[in-house]
Amino acid sequence: MLQRPLGVKERPSTFVKTWGEKQMELIDPEKRRAQRDHLIKEVGKGYFADLNRTRKFGGKTWIAPPTAIREDKALYFPDIAGTPLDKNTKVHTTDLLRGKISVVGILTTQISDEHIRYFVQSTNAAFLNPQYPRYQHVLINLQENVLKSMLVSIFLSSIRRSVPPEMHSRYLASSQNMEFVREDMGMVNKHIGYVYLVDENLKIRWAGCGDAKAEESEALLRCTKVLLERLQQKVPEKGEKNVKGAVK
Repeated sequence: MLQRPLGVKERPSTFVKTWGEKQMELIDPEKRRAQRDHLIKEVGKGYFADLNRTRKFGGKTWIAPPTAIREDKALYFPDIAGTPLDKNTKVHTTDLLRGKISVVGILTTQISDEHIRYFVQSTNAAFLNPQYPRYQHVLINLQENVLKSMLVSIFLSSIRRSVPPEMHSRYLASSQNMEFVREDMGMVNKHIGYVYLVDENLKIRWAGCGDAKAEESEALLRCTKVLLERLQQKVPEKGEKNVKGAVK
């Protein structure tokens, strides 16, 4: 079972850090210690460790929680910049996710794409329609490796054909380096899919990974319903269908 909230402590921003801010980070002892510990852990891992775990356990490193993480305990989804399928300008997740209830999938391989699909199919079936405008499903094709990132860019037209047109604005191709937030996000296996339920304030309220168990998919559906209900109560939107009747 997932034992801790996932995410970063600092509220995400689309602003690029200044040279001075980057220098301050370099001399921050806490951040330097965290980076050192992370590098030591990575050096100690075998080259095929992630792949072997994927074959043996479906890559699963935790079981998703049955309920959402409390808002006051939840951490933030980091800002990830990527290029959507419908245009050539970069989009930031901070702008894309703000004000909505979002199920975000991070994929790196074909098998990770399948992991995400099984996790989200019930939730998307219930809420991914015009009656629930404040729900969205976002996919991030994350390729930190330069060569893999170039291949994704080359095959973008093929990806566009395989992704429904209504998802093109919410499918991002990104080459952003996630190395130093990977542990914070629980992304310890680079071969599997990760799913995050992000609230309107950019906080991660639930997460799942690897092969989806039936109870995990059901938990995502329940938690999404709860967050949508609460958002409706806080900020009602004209013409929006009441979430309470959507899922029994």
